[in-house]
Amino acid sequence: MRTTASRTALAIGSGIVAAALLLAGCSSPSGGGTGGSRKPVSQADIDKAMNTPTTLTFWTWVPDIQNEVDLFEKKYPKIKVNVVNTTGGAQHYPKLRAALKAGKGVPDVAQMEYDYIPSFTQTKSLLDLTPYGGADLKDDYVDWVWNQVNQQGGVWGIPQDSGPLGTLYRDDIFSAAGVNGAPKTWSDFADAAAAVKSKTGSYITDLPGNDMFQMISFFWQAGAKPFSYDGSKTVGVDLDSATDQKVVSYWQDLIDKDLVATDPDFTDEYYQGLARDKYASWLVAAWGPVFLQGTVKNTSGKWRAGDIPQWTAGANVSGNWGGSSDAVMAATKNPIAAYELAKFINYDQESTLKLANEQFLFPTKKSTLADPQFTDQTSEFYGGQKVNEFFAGVSDTVDKQFQWLPFMDYVNTSYGNTLGKAIADHGDLKAALSTWQKQVVAYAKQQGFTVK
Repeated sequence: MRTTASRTALAIGSGIVAAALLLAGCSSPSGGGTGGSRKPVSQADIDKAMNTPTTLTFWTWVPDIQNEVDLFEKKYPKIKVNVVNTTGGAQHYPKLRAALKAGKGVPDVAQMEYDYIPSFTQTKSLLDLTPYGGADLKDDYVDWVWNQVNQQGGVWGIPQDSGPLGTLYRDDIFSAAGVNGAPKTWSDFADAAAAVKSKTGSYITDLPGNDMFQMISFFWQAGAKPFSYDGSKTVGVDLDSATDQKVVSYWQDLIDKDLVATDPDFTDEYYQGLARDKYASWLVAAWGPVFLQGTVKNTSGKWRAGDIPQWTAGANVSGNWGGSSDAVMAATKNPIAAYELAKFINYDQESTLKLANEQFLFPTKKSTLADPQFTDQTSEFYGGQKVNEFFAGVSDTVDKQFQWLPFMDYVNTSYGNTLGKAIADHGDLKAALSTWQKQVVAYAKQQGFTVK
């Protein structure tokens, strides 16, 4: 999903592009998109395609993915892959939409974050991978991750990585405050926040106003279903539900008591705060450990990983923050070879282990999550803890059903003007949540969607 751990942060909140392109007529040729042929390809078709000299273009922002592509080209020497690093979502999606609109320069395969899939299926820009064998891979991936690519009767990508939530915390600061490990419940977390502030002067964590996807991951973990989409012209928007209100009310209380910081994340000031003990924990996804390790080396040995706090004592539920797939574009002239490339990179065991251990993308394939080459690694930065093994266990606890709207760009922009601004300004979060709901509903209707 991300290039390095630092670009992980960039890509998560990126992609604020011209909303008009979302619903523009990026039509696909026959055989692609939601109207594609459902006739399965045969093994003879696959063998022929993979033994025919072919050049594919692959757009991605994963660093050094040429290493995985080299494995593919070694297995299929007749297929050559031109890898184009688009440097991240802020550049990737505008470039992709521009190519689609122009009708030329569209890659065969493109990295696609889960929340972007509906916007590209809505314009029939992605190839349904079902006829090529995509649906047969279902049992090999974590259930909830598979549901992110398996929507509206089609398979629109091969999962690459994900971001189940956990807590990274400073064991030394927690211990000084009398807090023993990661708080079990959100109530415990609030108590720990007060103890940490009074006894150490640190904030227990930072709640940035500029990061919608972290807030959505909290909604996800609480069981909210803020979005739904039928694949056509009906959407559901429920950002102001009782569950969402519960989440923002919780954070409102901590903000009002000055027990959490509200600094923008992934800035120099934020990194300095992590390095200088300003924040005692980070509620973050499974890609966070490597990012943190590379950002605040001076705190090595002081961090630990634990579960995200629970709303109900004894429960074991997580949310997700981030994740992407590799999708085949409907415009490709080589659909079989393109599918096999997307599949190989994210399914072949050697390739997926390279993605996990060299590019530090958190795996989505069950066999990779269980592979000792991934799980048995210990980290001095985390006091010798097997952090990969810990987060591999968290992955199965994410709520399996979570959808996105086909215009998440606008949702993100609206968040920054409403709830995100209220967080940064220490304003009324519940009122801002209501305004966010109204803005998104109004936009959906303006774009011709029926809102339920």
